Order: sequence, then structure tokens, then C-alpha cells
Amino acid sequence: MTVEPSWRFAQLLAGASVVYNVIEAFLAISWGKAADSAALIGFGPDSTVEVASGLVILWQFRHQVPESREHTARRLIALSFFALAAYVTVDSLTALATGQRPDASPLGIALAATSLAVMPLLSWAQRRTGREHRSAVARIEHVRTEPPVSAQREQNRSQRGER
Repeated sequence: MTVEPSWRFAQLLAGASVVYNVIEAFLAISWGKAADSAALIGFGPDSTVEVASGLVILWQFRHQVPESREHTARRLIALSFFALAAYVTVDSLTALATGQRPDASPLGIALAATSLAVMPLLSWAQRRTGREHRSAVARIEHVRTEPPVSAQREQNRSQRGER
């Protein structure tokens, strides 16, 4: 199977996202348990949803004609967004109901700072690659890591069919 170099780059981005989020999930859960921090532990499931989303993108881009998988990939990504929303809702309501307060964790702060540095760069590259390939899935996948205003702007462009 011959893959166009720019599709190979899209696969590399999706793979990098999966690897980063697997590490992030493992560290968040491990360090959260060590610090007895529900907030840090909660960072892990969020990362696993991002892993699922990245795996969908890899599945799409590993096909000889990635465009043929666009519709199914879009639906699977939407499901991952709903799973993330459900998780955040349950976690937030639980924290409110039990009066949980986040514990201080220097390792958790370091993890959040690293994500703050890494994820916007990865997101920018995903958006650019998605536009290049006219892939709504790749363009919208970056929304998880973008600031809300920028993410909303990109969703509006995608809905209008703009590149």
C-alpha cells in the first residue's frame, strides 16, 4: 500500500497524539493516586477519550482512500466527544455533591504545563493538515486542544464548508 507523503504526515500527527495521550493518562492516574488527588486522576479518562479519537483518525488515514472513511470517522469522533462530555458532567457533579477540592500536586502542575505547551502545537498541525486534505475529521479533531474561541471559530468554518 503506497501512502501519499502528506497523508503519512497526518498519520504521524495522529500517532503522536495517541502516544502523548497514553502517557498523559498513565501519569495523571498514577500521580493522582500518589497525591490522592481526584482532580489529577480525572485527567486520565479525558486523555483516554482523546486516545480513542486519535485511533479513529489513524484508522481513517491508514486506508488507501482515506476520504472513503470520512463519514464513519466523523461519527466515531462525535461519539468520543459525547463520551468526554458525559465524563466531565459526571465528574463535575460528583465533585460538587461531595465537596471535593483539588489537592496540590507539583507533578500534576508539571503535567498540565507540559500539555499546555505540547497540545496547542499538535492541534495547530492537525488543523493545517485537515484543511490541506479537506478532511472535516482532521480539522475538527484539534478542537479538544484549542482555546474555546479558536475552536468555535474552526467549527463554524467547517460547518460553512470553508477551508
